[in-house]
Amino acid sequence: MKKSLRNIALFGLVGTMLSGTFAGVTAHAQEKIDSLKVMFVPSRDPEDIITATEPLKQMLKDELAKEGFEIGEVEIEVGTNYEAAGEALSAGTADIGFIPGGTYVLYDEDVDVILTSTRQGLSKDSENPADWNDGKPTEKVEDQVTYYKGLIIAGPSEKGKELAEKINNGEELTWEDVDSAKWAVMSSSSSSGYIYPSIWLGNQFEGKKISDLANVVQSESYGSSVARLAAEQVDIIVGYADLRVDNVEDWEGDMNREASIFEETNVIGVTPNVYNDTVSVSKTSPNMTDELKAAIAKAMINIAGTEEGKEVISIYSHEGYQEAKSEDYDTEREAQKILREQANN
Repeated sequence: MKKSLRNIALFGLVGTMLSGTFAGVTAHAQEKIDSLKVMFVPSRDPEDIITATEPLKQMLKDELAKEGFEIGEVEIEVGTNYEAAGEALSAGTADIGFIPGGTYVLYDEDVDVILTSTRQGLSKDSENPADWNDGKPTEKVEDQVTYYKGLIIAGPSEKGKELAEKINNGEELTWEDVDSAKWAVMSSSSSSGYIYPSIWLGNQFEGKKISDLANVVQSESYGSSVARLAAEQVDIIVGYADLRVDNVEDWEGDMNREASIFEETNVIGVTPNVYNDTVSVSKTSPNMTDELKAAIAKAMINIAGTEEGKEVISIYSHEGYQEAKSEDYDTEREAQKILREQANN
């Protein structure tokens, strides 16, 4: 009887010790990170991005907690331009970046791509610019795609109408046509706001590039480009294929135009397909590990699978995410190579 009691006591002691051991393992399972900084590019109005992505802070905390990471604070910042976002990731002062493929490949020595965004396709997807100019809205369709086209869009100014008329009559534009127009572009690492329009110019006009144009201004955001077009301050803007879709209300509202953006603007050029935006992470951030990288990827896929998450990422017209690898952006690298060659000619 005494031996049995001793055995029970011994099992109890061992159980207590094992319980304490497992409790210790559980207690250390959550890796603590004081702060994660998320960087966005200013492809929309920065204040709109900050407001729309505010819920992402708690969503990331919650999802990363499931993967074993306790995050003290999530900071969200919008870069002053595309390069600022890339440089922050490269320097390790930002951990996660929502950046275009063009920005990613410029900084890929210090930045890893982990996800590519998917988005709804469009009802128009033609390489012929005139096919976009029926005056009817371009509509989003349910099919998810991993690319988009860049558009060269002429506005309601006299020069804009002149260029559109030639395209819609089946005529080809000359270098003199486009060089005499006033252009608004984005920063030089923007895919549809600079890089692919440059490729389009080179293909159309024997290696010409944006820097060869006589009248070019750089816009702070796509919204400001559209506003310049509406005010007839510029004749041509460049951007992603659903840029007009995103500015339907503002065109007749804040921008005070009397007809719809689809009636008053025309596509005069279509770029090659642009691979979608990335979610990338800094290789140089002191926070970043392979485990955290995998957790961030899983967290963003899960967030995009919820209604609340979809609302947040819709600020960039993202619908979801799929795993990405560096090779997916080889076309972007070729784009950069072409631009460098053009710049050296």
